[in-house]
Amino acid sequence: MLIDLHSHLEGRLRPSTAAELAGAAGLSQPPAGWADALQLTGPADLTVYLQKVASSYPFFRRREMLTRIAREAVEDAAADGGDYLELRFGPATHVSEALPLDEVVAAVCEGVADGVALTGMPAGVVVAALRHHSPTVNEEVAASAARFAGRGVVGFDLAGDELLFPALEPHVDAFRLARAAGLGLTCHAAESAPGRAARSAVELLGASRIGHGAHLASDPEALAWIVDEGIVIEICPTSNWYTGAIPSVDAHPAGLFARAGAALALGDDNPVQTGSPLSAERALLGPALGFTAADLERLDRTSAAAVFADDSVRAGLIAAAGRGR
Repeated sequence: MLIDLHSHLEGRLRPSTAAELAGAAGLSQPPAGWADALQLTGPADLTVYLQKVASSYPFFRRREMLTRIAREAVEDAAADGGDYLELRFGPATHVSEALPLDEVVAAVCEGVADGVALTGMPAGVVVAALRHHSPTVNEEVAASAARFAGRGVVGFDLAGDELLFPALEPHVDAFRLARAAGLGLTCHAAESAPGRAARSAVELLGASRIGHGAHLASDPEALAWIVDEGIVIEICPTSNWYTGAIPSVDAHPAGLFARAGAALALGDDNPVQTGSPLSAERALLGPALGFTAADLERLDRTSAAAVFADDSVRAGLIAAAGRGR
């Protein structure tokens, strides 16, 4: 199965769409084209990686562009063979005087709904607060996410540069608002910070899933705690190589996590930047990372149970995982 629980809207802008919309976005065509402008050329660190992702931001300044990019993201995931997509994005980055916060969220929810209607593949929106934004802004983001709970938004996340902004305490109130609205909670953690950051995200923010968590591999105590608590680790192997979290894709700790008994789900993070959609990420798990058929079956069952979607969607995915889809 292809259940994508960690994928960013800002990392799914089609280069062809960028080329078509560049004029309306007030951008010149890059000399080597938009594919070159959007894609990474090799590994660096999280800060450089996020700067490349940010090259898509000018295309998110108009409502119709947001809706189109979200719709196309669902279409592309379905064309990749996807069974379910959770599409996360940081709406506060795209707010302007002409496009207030709720309109940004509404536009993405509309695009995802359009994509679901066109493809038949279920999908949901995960709204992300950003580490470099103030607690006040992130509480406003959480409140907006709460207003769209049950209307497209299924979860809440904390994303951004963990290297430069490691503190979680400023975001506790934002997560409290999201939790009260019944949203699923996830958090990017232990991507560039030490493994104990993942435990802190659970204890401070209430996260039931951890985005990336690569550095749990170097903290056996924190990993054991995550395993014992049943926290799901959203693994994104190729992306972690590009951010410098691991020295090579085949050095990703997914196999170590599996052998430790960790609950795992798979994501493609920013597939336009990395050139690796979810189908390619899954293909890595066996030959490169040593997953057995039993490991892959467990991944499918875990992913199906961990979705932030409503009960009917979750039940359908769990049933499909049980049949070996």
